[in-house]
Amino acid sequence: MKVLLDTHTLLWWTLNDPRLSPKAAALLSSFQTDAFVSAATAWEIATKFRLGKLLNVGSFANDFGVRIAQLGFRELAVTVEHGQRAGLLPGDHRDPFDRMLVAQAQAENMPIVSNEKIFDQYHVRRIW
Repeated sequence: MKVLLDTHTLLWWTLNDPRLSPKAAALLSSFQTDAFVSAATAWEIATKFRLGKLLNVGSFANDFGVRIAQLGFRELAVTVEHGQRAGLLPGDHRDPFDRMLVAQAQAENMPIVSNEKIFDQYHVRRIW
């Protein structure tokens, strides 16, 4: 099964954080799961680290591609279609990172592993 990871899901998995749901943890530990991490997630983590909002992810922010590969996850690039979809999404949800993840989940027909209930209004399958 192909899935797209929300930023907090990736971080909680990496940090072994108890806020990660048992269902998400089981999914990510399954050999049948093909987990993708968006370039938007790299951007979000690096930005929040630089701004001091994420203090314990410095090595992750600096070595993102290597860390993703070590975890067995795949990178998902941002395409023109993704950008278009994200910009045209209805509603007033202002988080550009969330909007990009929704657009990518829609365009790639992938469920998103996230606790963000706001994603449900965009008709993407959300696993948590």
